[in-house]
Amino acid sequence: MVVDESDRMLFPILAAVILAVLVLAAELLHQRRIRRLRWLVFGGDGDVSRWVQLVPWLRMIATGFLTWSLITILLLPPQSYRPGQGAEVPFQKLKHIVLVLDVSPSMRLQDAGPKQDQSRMARAREVMESYFQRIPMNEYRVTVIATYTKSLPVVEDTKDINVVRNVLNDLPMHFAFRTGETDLFSGIEAASKAAKGWRPRSATVVIVTDGDTVPATGMPKMPPSVAEVLIVGIGDPSKGTFISGRNSRQDVSTLRQIAARLRGSYHNGNEKHLPTSLIQKLTQDLEGDEENTWTPRDWAMLLMVISSLTLTTLPILLHFFGTQWNPGVHRQNRRKTDFQVQTGVEQSMSVG
Repeated sequence: MVVDESDRMLFPILAAVILAVLVLAAELLHQRRIRRLRWLVFGGDGDVSRWVQLVPWLRMIATGFLTWSLITILLLPPQSYRPGQGAEVPFQKLKHIVLVLDVSPSMRLQDAGPKQDQSRMARAREVMESYFQRIPMNEYRVTVIATYTKSLPVVEDTKDINVVRNVLNDLPMHFAFRTGETDLFSGIEAASKAAKGWRPRSATVVIVTDGDTVPATGMPKMPPSVAEVLIVGIGDPSKGTFISGRNSRQDVSTLRQIAARLRGSYHNGNEKHLPTSLIQKLTQDLEGDEENTWTPRDWAMLLMVISSLTLTTLPILLHFFGTQWNPGVHRQNRRKTDFQVQTGVEQSMSVG
């Protein structure tokens, strides 16, 4: 069913108004007929509880909202809530991950992992794979920036996680750079430029590296689209390995300094994956601007539940609380009646 946007908003409102008027007319007619038999139905003086006067209006409002909700859901395009690579995600829920990956030759040293028998790049792949498996990847777009002596974009805003896995699968990207010292600042600056133009607080920058010398000034400033910055350190932080004439190990103090200057978080990923609490924090920070965003589908589902509960509970409330009159003989009156009957029987026996 193809419906224009204006008709999609107009049809449910017209149908709800028409049906609500019909329900109100039927309720008033029903109330008029009951009024003739109120002494028989309600007993006593024929009065009902005061709140019963609101029942016709409650049914009218609930029926109107229920009609609007059902027709609105019918006319809206189908939407899948199941996580998956093919599920479409609305713009207000789209998130981004910018992965700044250190591809310097030191990342190929085998001193990483719980047993120090993995290469640093292999350990980085395991840590990021664990991260990707614990977040709804259908809501994310991933950008990968490789950094060594400079930075180069490898993948830009992709939703195919297999492409990212291929980049992390020990791809020898250091051959694309000239030999020299690692310039991590260039990767951070490239991540800042890549995140510009995105929705505010919709991106997470993840920097995976074994450390670098950081100048005292010149730290790139992240745009408003970046909600969190995560520094993941790879490599043995205590025992170094010589490469190119220098001792290479994970520089924890430098990485903590980078995280503090970027107002982000640091995690030593050499032995442990990212904790669940940290992943939840990153995800919640990205969803901060979406908490008050309600779509017509959300309103329709909420009003459908409320109106359905109203229509189903009204008959029960009318049955138990519609009137104060209770037919039958009360317990106190029954005791008086039984006493009078017993007294009359005794008097008749004494006379006899």
